[in-house]
Amino acid sequence: MLPERGPALLEAPATFPAVARGVPSVHAVVLNYRTPTLTATAVERLQQSAFPQDDLRIWVVDNGSADGSVEFIRAAHPDVPVVAAPDNLGFAGGNNLALRRILAELPVGADRAATFVLLLNSDTEVEPHALPTLVDFMHRHPEAGVVGPKLVLPDGSLDLACRRGFPTPLRAFWKLTGMSKLFPNNPRFAGYNLTHLDENALTEVDSVVGACMLVRVAAIDQAGLLDEDFFMYGEDLDWSYRIKQHGWKVYYQPAALVHHVKGASSRRRPYRMIYEFYRAMWLFHRKHYAKQSPRLLNWVVLAGIVARWGIAVAVNTLRPAERIRAG
Repeated sequence: MLPERGPALLEAPATFPAVARGVPSVHAVVLNYRTPTLTATAVERLQQSAFPQDDLRIWVVDNGSADGSVEFIRAAHPDVPVVAAPDNLGFAGGNNLALRRILAELPVGADRAATFVLLLNSDTEVEPHALPTLVDFMHRHPEAGVVGPKLVLPDGSLDLACRRGFPTPLRAFWKLTGMSKLFPNNPRFAGYNLTHLDENALTEVDSVVGACMLVRVAAIDQAGLLDEDFFMYGEDLDWSYRIKQHGWKVYYQPAALVHHVKGASSRRRPYRMIYEFYRAMWLFHRKHYAKQSPRLLNWVVLAGIVARWGIAVAVNTLRPAERIRAG
């Protein structure tokens, strides 16, 4: 854990390392699925950032919305390229459409260690100094492959997903059994959402959330793109896991503030999203832990995930549509 750096990081840095003329150092990707108004606002807030706009290129990917989103966003922001997917490719598939183009278009000789990709959900609003603070942090910490901001929900509370530990079998057990919620301040039980830590402390973590994460291109070169086996959840955990395997570190930087409505896109197909939430749990375990775990433990993990999925479906059938949630 790093010590809190103090109020100085709340200030936008005065200068940034020089980049090649006409070559932005930050490429932001905003993923849209039937949220055109929110997406247009997210882009607008990013354009109002204190970060130098000639050093920022914004992309929008429309994930097969088929609701006029593409036309709306292009009219609202004619200077922003919109990549239109023919179908809903999920979070990983949609973002990868832009990531492939960004990586391919970087000129030969570009400093890929000083070039970054910002993944941003359409239901986020970035505070003016958030992006400069994140970029400044990455320049000051060359060992960092990923950094994420403090995400705040509409009620002012912390979005717990913005700093996490990897869901090891034991952490998954505490979460699935509800022990992590019963004892949020106990490190033994709170290892997944890290609720025992000060939310205002700069911290090295296992993962941040794909709703807003700044990733070093050099780390992407080594770890690869997002895994498209994950549709809506877990791909950020998997990406962070693979990036850390290559020796990079992941940090939570609370001096950067981003507001998160959360779930704006997933509410369009809530029960599909509940399924994808729990499927992602199993995919992550199968990919990273199953080979090293006893077969009986793998069956227990799978049974627990399926049971929690069934409970989530049952509970959500009793909720009004606007309160249905995956996790």
